[in-house]
Amino acid sequence: MIIDIYSRYVPGWMLAHAENAKLAEALLADTAAKQHIIPGQLTIHADRGSPMTAKPVAFLLAELGVTKSHSRPHCSNDNPYSESQFRTMKYRPTFPDRFGSFQDAHAFCGRFFGWYNHEHRHSGVGFHTPADVHYGRAELVRTQRAEVLTAAYAQHPRNRQELWIAVLGDHAATS
Repeated sequence: MIIDIYSRYVPGWMLAHAENAKLAEALLADTAAKQHIIPGQLTIHADRGSPMTAKPVAFLLAELGVTKSHSRPHCSNDNPYSESQFRTMKYRPTFPDRFGSFQDAHAFCGRFFGWYNHEHRHSGVGFHTPADVHYGRAELVRTQRAEVLTAAYAQHPRNRQELWIAVLGDHAATS
């Protein structure tokens, strides 16, 4: 999985039977092409797993003009953003105890990443969806929220907390 740490958007993911450099290279190349990454635009922070430290991946990143960074060796939380995202996945009510097949797991991931990117209101990005932040729509959403809240406050000045929860959903109540 590739996650944009600024927006928390997942522009690319892959489910495979094994982890290796060739698959990592394909995921990175496909995602860079889909996102129209230009040389010098991107830094990838990767764990120190063998696929991400392999020469083919390093050569691909150099060819794409991508800067690569790693945490220090033997660091258990080398990528807290992806660890947090996987926790969100595993704690979803729809996450099964076991997948019936590879195809079931792939279908689940497709639904999950669609939900995560386009519906999930992420606390780390101001309760915006990752897609809104990634594609520059967050300011418009903020403006629309402010207009709705201002109008609601004017009509019901005593119920600000209830209105805030109504606009943002259950996330506001637990934050």
